Amino acid sequence: MSSSSKPYDAEGQPWSTGLCDCFTDVKSCCITIWCPCITFGRISEIVDKGTSSCIANGAIFALIHHLTLCACLYSCLYRTKLKQEFGLRENRCHDCLAHTFCLYCALCQEYRELKSRGFDMERGWEGNARQQKELAMAPKVEGDMRR
Repeated sequence: MSSSSKPYDAEGQPWSTGLCDCFTDVKSCCITIWCPCITFGRISEIVDKGTSSCIANGAIFALIHHLTLCACLYSCLYRTKLKQEFGLRENRCHDCLAHTFCLYCALCQEYRELKSRGFDMERGWEGNARQQKELAMAPKVEGDMRR
């Protein structure tokens, strides 16, 4: 699933949901409000295609958030990666503002975007890759085909 697999115009594709559509997915909204590091960790693992772990990135996010309150800078980097990967509309100023003043809404929007593109966020990168592999395998037919 890469941006090269889907054509898009120079401005990019629109997001599947708006920044303030947080309550269209109540479960992820609640998780994000109470523990944004979980949402961020899940997003980052998918965006990094499994090269980083949900737990490690979530822990880094939590540490930065609790010590400096500047986790928005870290999470904004992943928003940029997500937008580049899927050819979403670019506006770096808007991204920084969204993560600075509406961090939870921005995380929820990114989470919804990945879900709308077919990712099961609770499975992580490996779980999604394994599911895609299973779906791609054709069933084996034993013997000759008969009526």
